Amino acid sequence: MALALDHLIVPAHDPVASARLLAELLGVAWDPDGGPFTPVYVNDGLTLDFAARDRFDSHHYCFRVSEAEFDAIFDRLKSHGLKYRSQPLGPADMKINTRLGGRNVYWNDPNTHVWEILTVSYARPASAGAA
Repeated sequence: MALALDHLIVPAHDPVASARLLAELLGVAWDPDGGPFTPVYVNDGLTLDFAARDRFDSHHYCFRVSEAEFDAIFDRLKSHGLKYRSQPLGPADMKINTRLGGRNVYWNDPNTHVWEILTVSYARPASAGAA
């Protein structure tokens, strides 16, 4: 069996609100009554479990998406009135980064986590996952 990341714990001040926002942006299912966590079902193999925490560091989460998914998520990001930027840190320049041949954009949630969507991975060459 190939290794697969099954779930991540995402610390949040308000896990239900945080999970709802991410699920709405990504256009995926979530469960407000998921038990000790508030799960967001990113895809058939990955769940983000939002957990109530008082203190935590900011994390960076990135999703590689198709061009059509990027357009849909980006439209929802704008319709929620969220500020976005073309770089991981810095001011909300309300621009999309295209310098590496794809598109990517970043935004912060109310927990200060940095979220990113991209269409071409700059972290991994196309052949890195091939076996």
